[in-house]
Amino acid sequence: MTISKREFLKLSGATAGAGMLLSACNDKMSGKPGMSLSRITDDVRPITVEERLGRIARAQSLMAENDIAAIVVEPGSTMLYFSGISWRRSERLTALIVPREGEIAVVTPYFEEPSVRESMTFGGDVRSWHEHESPFDQVAVILRDRKVQDGRIGLEETVRYFVVEGMRKVAPQYELTGAVPVTQGCRMYKSANEIALMKKASEVTLRAYEYVYAILEAGMTPADVGALMRDAQAALGGSDTWSMALFGPASAYPHGTNQPQQIEEGQIVLMDCGCAVQGYQSDISRTFVFGEPTTRQREVWDTVRKGQQIAFETAMPGTPAGKVDDAVRAYYESLGFGPGYATPGLSHRTGHGIGMDGHEHVNFVHGEATPLAAGMCFSNEPGIYIFDEFGVRLEDCIYMTEAGPAWFTVPPDSLDDPVGRLG
Repeated sequence: MTISKREFLKLSGATAGAGMLLSACNDKMSGKPGMSLSRITDDVRPITVEERLGRIARAQSLMAENDIAAIVVEPGSTMLYFSGISWRRSERLTALIVPREGEIAVVTPYFEEPSVRESMTFGGDVRSWHEHESPFDQVAVILRDRKVQDGRIGLEETVRYFVVEGMRKVAPQYELTGAVPVTQGCRMYKSANEIALMKKASEVTLRAYEYVYAILEAGMTPADVGALMRDAQAALGGSDTWSMALFGPASAYPHGTNQPQQIEEGQIVLMDCGCAVQGYQSDISRTFVFGEPTTRQREVWDTVRKGQQIAFETAMPGTPAGKVDDAVRAYYESLGFGPGYATPGLSHRTGHGIGMDGHEHVNFVHGEATPLAAGMCFSNEPGIYIFDEFGVRLEDCIYMTEAGPAWFTVPPDSLDDPVGRLG
């Protein structure tokens, strides 16, 4: 390379230039172990129709337990989870209806029906409606066809209010309620195949970190680094890639700031990045120092890493999820951080559920009583934030087994080797 990476990005623009830069860097970096940017996702096993049918059966069992006659789901991750239908939301209703007994059905605009059918992986009952008609009439017909004359209809938690109004208008005999006991009761516990897809997404992100960390340069901006990270994940086979990079004092704000930043010698670089593989998410944070760390930076980094290990060791089956947060916070408070969620200290929860959505139920947060159980997946992301100085966050995701937690990616043990490794 005859010009610096920073100069290349400045000349070509961060977003467009990052992809070109990654291509230019590949020859330089590909000889190093783990530095290839070739696709690594082509061997994954997608979710099968059989698994989706098993999810429907599980949902129907939970409906019976919770006295829910059917659930209504708008496009999004829950529709994809149960049906395999990947669709978008608009002002026109497309909805999945899962009855307590019988087959699923879909309501969609007439002109969308052929495209919706292309997206379906099983089932064939699609009821369409014309522009001058109410889609909720079709929902009511489907319910009657499944012998649901009255009772409780569960609405998936992201269903919009116009659906509530529409259902009440055309079908007032039904009691509308939340479907969380059904949807969360299914989605909170991941299958072996779901965990395998999340492992692959985590591998994509970790390898991208390894690559980008090796090519950081003074003068790069958050936009430069973010573009590099997004493009690296895409080159490795990740989809829906995202990234955040914060430098120096900006790293003390967990979700960033609009203040101008660029990498400088001796500065903290905090990154939070992820992607999807077959719809399943990764979420990994890393904190580096560009150049030689100070004693203060090392101490805070080591403290955060210890907190992350405490969270891991506390997250045992049967333990209330909130106790994980409590254990980390107690350790930090013993060193003078906090108290509670105050700064300097850990100002956010220790972790969140993850799966098809980057944030799912349940959280590692004070007061959360849900017991941990096999199949649950979480981020483990304690941090310490010191306003006007810097922040440190380390985030790796875990999945629960019968014997205890397991890492999707193993956190680094030292600020001198700060990327980590695969679980």
